[in-house]
Amino acid sequence: MVKMVEIKIHKFKDMDLRGATIISGFPTAGLVSTIAAHYLISSLELDQIGAIDSHDFPPVSMVYAGKPKFPARIYADEKIKLVIFLSEFTPPPFLARPVADMMLDWAKKNLCARILAPEVYITENPVDVSAVYGVGSTDRARAKLKELDIQHLGRGMISGVSGVLLNQSRLNGFDTIILLAEASHVTPFAKSAAKIIEVIHRIHPPVKIDVEPLYKEAEKTEKIITRLRDQIKYLTKPEPEPDMYR
Repeated sequence: MVKMVEIKIHKFKDMDLRGATIISGFPTAGLVSTIAAHYLISSLELDQIGAIDSHDFPPVSMVYAGKPKFPARIYADEKIKLVIFLSEFTPPPFLARPVADMMLDWAKKNLCARILAPEVYITENPVDVSAVYGVGSTDRARAKLKELDIQHLGRGMISGVSGVLLNQSRLNGFDTIILLAEASHVTPFAKSAAKIIEVIHRIHPPVKIDVEPLYKEAEKTEKIITRLRDQIKYLTKPEPEPDMYR
């Protein structure tokens, strides 16, 4: 039986986001999307315009500056036309499609231009640790990558929310671009996030921020995000089934 998932968006603030670029901050295996999202939100001082909620999300409240926050939120800036969907937890496989559908529906209803999803491409022997590859859902998106001289990923697999976003966007004719930073197992995810933010600026020029601090404090930033995610995993770890014969 297919599990029915309901995802609600609680709106806190109205903004005109026609033509905006959305950044997906729902992570898969790595921390790249979450780190990039946090850094952009903090550096650009984006406003929280909504919260994303579901009975299937971790039962936690993130506390920042003494204020409770939902574990998944929406931030935006009307002037620079930027929206960020941020999540501190990795959606399990059964949530990937509902989350991606929710984000795509929201993008279309608000007449946004595109979705960008940061990811990491782990290789044992990276050819170029500064490389960022792109995969576009439409001819338009692929043309944008070519125009900006961003390398296309010729072959590979993209999983989780990003993978579903790519497929569903293709069906709907919506521009989604997955940005993958090539890295090894010893490359700090924060450095990969910084590389992707530089590419985001090329795709969406109004995003102008200094990523040098992210490069310099890559390991520190990654430890902070990792600790938050580990706390969520601990709090949502299922209880062992009782052994009636013990």
